[in-house]
Amino acid sequence: MKNILLFGSGRSTSSLIKYLLERTETHQFKLHIADQSITSIQDKIANNPNAFAIALDIHNDTERTKLIEKADVVISMMPAFLHPIIATDCLTYGKHLVTASYISNELKEMDAEVKAKGLIFMNECGLDPGIDHMSAMKVLDEIREKGGNPVHFESFCGGLVAPESDDNIWKYKFSWNPRNVVVAGQGGAAKFLQQGTYKYIPYQRIFKRTEFLEIEGFGRFEAYANRDSLGYREAYGLQNAHTIYRGTMRRVGYSRAWNMLVQLGVTDDTYTIEDSENMTYREFINSFLYYHPSDSVEVKFRLTLNVEQDDTVWDKFVALDLFNNDKKVGLKNATPAQVMEKILSEKWTLQPTDKDMIVMYHKFGYTMPGSTETFQIDATMVCLGEDAVLTGMAKTVGLPVGIITLKILNGEITTPGIQMPLTKEVYEPVLKELETFGIIFQEKEVPYDGGMIR
Repeated sequence: MKNILLFGSGRSTSSLIKYLLERTETHQFKLHIADQSITSIQDKIANNPNAFAIALDIHNDTERTKLIEKADVVISMMPAFLHPIIATDCLTYGKHLVTASYISNELKEMDAEVKAKGLIFMNECGLDPGIDHMSAMKVLDEIREKGGNPVHFESFCGGLVAPESDDNIWKYKFSWNPRNVVVAGQGGAAKFLQQGTYKYIPYQRIFKRTEFLEIEGFGRFEAYANRDSLGYREAYGLQNAHTIYRGTMRRVGYSRAWNMLVQLGVTDDTYTIEDSENMTYREFINSFLYYHPSDSVEVKFRLTLNVEQDDTVWDKFVALDLFNNDKKVGLKNATPAQVMEKILSEKWTLQPTDKDMIVMYHKFGYTMPGSTETFQIDATMVCLGEDAVLTGMAKTVGLPVGIITLKILNGEITTPGIQMPLTKEVYEPVLKELETFGIIFQEKEVPYDGGMIR
């Protein structure tokens, strides 16, 4: 029997592991899962005779390479900064590799060697990046096949809470890594192309420049710009496009409130706070406010951020328990962002029966030969989770990773190199199988609206 090796068993792997376990007999392979916590693996594999849990320190070169040497395909669901370590071993021992993360510069430098060995290192095949690539390329290829010229592309994705579990005034709960939510937008200005003009939004203004979207059956959303919308211009073949924009979706009202936390400075991740472990939540917030001998923390907070007492945004901050003087931060040498992650995790964690919701929306504008008109196609996908374990996030991240892994194992995907799932060889069968799990894009022709004003 062949062997699939999976590194990592975190919250986004539940559907991936379930998918693979249900196919071990049909496709004749054994699944080996390695992580620091063997308990988290055992909970997911139950008593499947073809699954094996392995406790591993990823930095133990001897044990890690021993596992990779025995595998046929390796999946890394570890943090992205660890992928080069695993990729180097896969290259050394001639093993295919699948990840859901963005392609790093370190991986790009391996491309020639990976191709020379006939290996497939498939990256960016989760949700975003992943399903966004595959669903976008499907429509773009169809436009080109009928002679069209794509000139306008917008893409939005959001991991949110399902309407039936929406009991939170922020209308948001964590369905993926909370840290990534807290530091979203940091690390450089968001950049995109609008009507032929390059646009840049620095971090401190990202959550002020939002736009509204309507998703049929699910209501109104807002979106803020992703960091780099131009990174896929060449990969998507959009060199002639005048508009390229990628954004993240939230429910209306989230960004205004979050922007105030950004302006206050509590999402900063660049320095540590002295004596943070002994601070109360109230003292943490007060450390960002001016001194006054008699003004309360609440008053100083409102005056600093120009929040009226009857403004509904005030209720959002109160709901987070920011002014609690009994709860301790309890984190030593923490950055402001780490403190906020702890505070938010107490309020925004999915409860056992909660359901999350993934929403994705693409807008394509294109022209046709002999016509001055611009045409538009909208593509929308909504996926609901089952509970706090089998989430929509785990489903949309894990299933495409699992499907692609089996197709590589079975020789159905054969093109070698460091790559993303942008070719018909990959996206066509993957999207087709995803439909059997309810991950379906609704595509429709609509009048071209010219895009939003930003």
